[in-house]
Amino acid sequence: MVGRIVAKIVKFIIFGLIFFTLFTFVVRGLWNWLMPDLFGWHVITFWQALGLLVLCKILFGGFRGGPHRNWNWRRRMRERWSAMSPEEREHFRDRMRSRCGPFGSYASPDPSEPKPTA
Repeated sequence: MVGRIVAKIVKFIIFGLIFFTLFTFVVRGLWNWLMPDLFGWHVITFWQALGLLVLCKILFGGFRGGPHRNWNWRRRMRERWSAMSPEEREHFRDRMRSRCGPFGSYASPDPSEPKPTA
């Protein structure tokens, strides 16, 4: 039992490293293909591409967890919605419509308005 878990962990780490290595090569290849010709920038090495990925993760992605870290709002909204009375739900819908415009239904276009031309 423990051997299977260890094997799965090792396999996960190996595939993660392979994926990360391939992703770094893709970034390096795209950089070296585009940036020198477009902007006159220098060609970069594998390690510089890896550093660029880490820098982008720090600046734009942070280290706060995986891609689904903020999906709790759906569960919380569902709980709030189920606790609302029908009057509260309608009041909520009206407030959302006043802020965001109509949603949930498609408004048919006015036939008197001219059609946009491309």
